[in-house]
Amino acid sequence: MTTTKPAAGLRTAGAAAKESPRKPTPARSKQHPQGNKKLRRAGWLMVTPSILHIGLWTALPVIATFVLSFTNYNVFDAPRWIGFENYIEVWNDPTFRKATWNTVVYTFWTVPVSMAIAVVIAVMLNQKMRFQTWYRAAFFLPQVTATVAIAMVWLWIFNPQQGLLNAALSVVGIPGKSWLADPDWALWAVILVGVWQGIGMKMLIYIAALQNIDESLYEAASIDGASSIRKFFSITLPMLKPATFFVFVISVIGAFQVFDQVYVLTDGGPANATTMMTYEVYRSAFQNFRMGMASAQSVFLFAFLLVMTLASRRLTRGEDG
Repeated sequence: MTTTKPAAGLRTAGAAAKESPRKPTPARSKQHPQGNKKLRRAGWLMVTPSILHIGLWTALPVIATFVLSFTNYNVFDAPRWIGFENYIEVWNDPTFRKATWNTVVYTFWTVPVSMAIAVVIAVMLNQKMRFQTWYRAAFFLPQVTATVAIAMVWLWIFNPQQGLLNAALSVVGIPGKSWLADPDWALWAVILVGVWQGIGMKMLIYIAALQNIDESLYEAASIDGASSIRKFFSITLPMLKPATFFVFVISVIGAFQVFDQVYVLTDGGPANATTMMTYEVYRSAFQNFRMGMASAQSVFLFAFLLVMTLASRRLTRGEDG
């Protein structure tokens, strides 16, 4: 009896001591603001180089482009303010309209086709097989190869006299064509190159996403008797939605910035059949020396990309996270 009460009292006191909040000592409360200031100062010092780099090489050129789009500037003379004349001319320019349409067609075909091929290859290469690393490297190699070098190889493939494509078609009795000189086929040839080159990066992203899918989902589906095709459409594709949205956005942006293939393969021809928006910006700036016009075209391109990105984000809202 006598020993129980003190023990209970000690337990009660101990519990009360644990529950009561501990007040910070004056020394600690004085040290925290100074420590936070040091951390903030260190953080700003670490991010300052990146901020300066972004400001110097991204923010300033964007601001300069927007300002120059309202001027008549030919590099040799001082810019002259002309208001919205460049934008009106761009809006009424049939060549830029053609370039915009070609870019939309190029994007419409290269993005979904390369994404579909990439996800199938990623699923195949995510399985255990011999030489898996070599296969992945082979598919990814076009992504890290210089676009000009790739375009030179495809120039030989599309060559009407000695090209590999016409030689392969002649074996099965199909007559060859002047793929890059025919206005009806030149854009499709450029699209083919874009699809082939764009598979590697998309495949790599899909492989990374596939490795994050819980294997228990596939095991449960196997127990229920689901086939491989059913697993692909019921488990794999839904789980790849965040990666698909990311791949779609960067692919659309990359497709609208296509330039090297067009410059090497067709030079925008024949008859502007393969002229893209970026190539028209290049011609306005560095062939016609109309920097103000090129800046206005660049603003149009930026606005077009921004609208498409926001629209795709809205369409996939709630499915990408």
